[in-house]
Formats: sequence, structure tokens, C-alpha cells
Amino acid sequence: MILPRILTAIVLVLLVTFAISYGGIFFMALIAAIIMVCLYEYGLVLLLAQKPVNRLGLIVFGALMTVAALAGRLPDIVDLPSNISGFFIALTLAGLFLFEMFRKAPSFERVINTFFGVMLIPWCLAHLINIRMIEPYGEYFTYIIFFAIWANDTAAYAIGCWLGKHRLKEVVSPKKSWEGSIAGFVAGIGVTMLLWDMFYPNITWQQALALGACISVLAQVSDLAESLFKRHSGVKDTTGFLPGHGGFLDRFDACILTAPVIYYLVLFMI
Repeated sequence: MILPRILTAIVLVLLVTFAISYGGIFFMALIAAIIMVCLYEYGLVLLLAQKPVNRLGLIVFGALMTVAALAGRLPDIVDLPSNISGFFIALTLAGLFLFEMFRKAPSFERVINTFFGVMLIPWCLAHLINIRMIEPYGEYFTYIIFFAIWANDTAAYAIGCWLGKHRLKEVVSPKKSWEGSIAGFVAGIGVTMLLWDMFYPNITWQQALALGACISVLAQVSDLAESLFKRHSGVKDTTGFLPGHGGFLDRFDACILTAPVIYYLVLFMI
């Protein structure tokens, strides 16, 4: 099982690194594809768990939320005012209730599950594109967020398997340990400081340290949030799309809560 996991990780690292370096439409298309697959997995998990969800609404309003998150940063592609995001969020909520009124058995739970999905996945992950579009250091900040998350995840997994004895939150994720969590936190900060020293993206070392700490904490909280969702739905992995890693939602879960917070934190710093 470890070989497929390593090979899949290598392919993902190379693909994402190339996309970050190339930027533009290629990076946007990659993140958009990841968002759509994650939405599909989210809807599939709820369907298999026999929980109500509007799978068509996930895709339609998920695309709308992606555009909403990018509003104001796409003047050359889509001419949208920067304050239109609130309108799109309100439109999404109203649209989901409208969809529900045409069903024979309307379900408030279906609206909640669907709205949560389009806010959690497209809205949050689209901020990775926003980070890449920050001029002139967006490329470097994007490298930092991805590589710090990967270092956090790898160190937490390795040290957790080797030394982990004290469970972090067993009712949510039985295998995660405090030892692994601390190792991941340190690794995330270490990689952030290393990349800051290489790229020096217009922030002080104190800011870089704080950035690394925030990424490490948010990545672990985001990972646990996805574990909570899977436990709530009674599944181990969202899908088997990525050998050794489960699904795309399993692999990119740490980015979900991290991306929007780090985007605004970076804007504040620079």
C-alpha cells in the first residue's frame, strides 16, 4: 500500500508544482477541476450515506461560488465588481430553496447539506487561485502554502505511525496522534521558513514564522474537519480515485480551510 501512495504523491507534487510555476489559465483549470471532483465526491459520500443532497445543485452553484470567490481578481477574463460575492452567495441560497420547492418532498436538510458543500469546497478552494494571482509574489506564496501543507501531512503521518501513542481526537480520527500533530506543526513551519529564505516574498521573518504556524494549524483543523464529515457519513475514504490516498477530497482536504484564511492573512501582511 505504501508504494502506490508514494507514486501518487510524486505525480501530484510534480503536477501541482508545474501548474503553480505556469500559473494563469493552467493553474485555474487545475484548481477548478479539483473543485469539481471534490464536489462530486462530497455528493457521492452523502448519497451512499443515504443523506439528502442536491447533486445537480452542488455542480451548478459550486461553479457560481468559484466565480464568486474570484470576483475582483479576474478583470481581464470576467468583468465583475469586487463586491458581487455577497450577491452570488445570496443567489445560491435562494436558488437551492427554489430547487427544493419543485420537489414532491422538500427537505430542509437537503438544502443545508448542499449549501454547506458549495461553501466548504468551491468557495474555500478557489482562494488558492486568488493567492496565485497576488502580484508580484503570488507564485511564491502558493508554493509556500502547498509545500508547507505537504510537509505537515507527511511528518504527521510518519511520526504518528512511528511514535504516536497519545490520540489527538479519537472520536474523529482514531489514527491521528499528538506526536504526529506536533511533528507536522514543526515541519510546516520549517518548510515555510526555508521557502521564505529562498524567495523572500516581501514579508519579515516574524511574519513568515506566523504564516507557517497558521498554515500548520489550519491544515490540521481542515483535515480533522474532513475526517468528521466522513465519520458522520460512515465512510473511510471519499473515493478510490488516488491510489493510496483515497479521493481528491481526502488529498486536498487540508487546503480547504487553509486557503481563504491564508489569502486574507497574506493581503494583510503585504
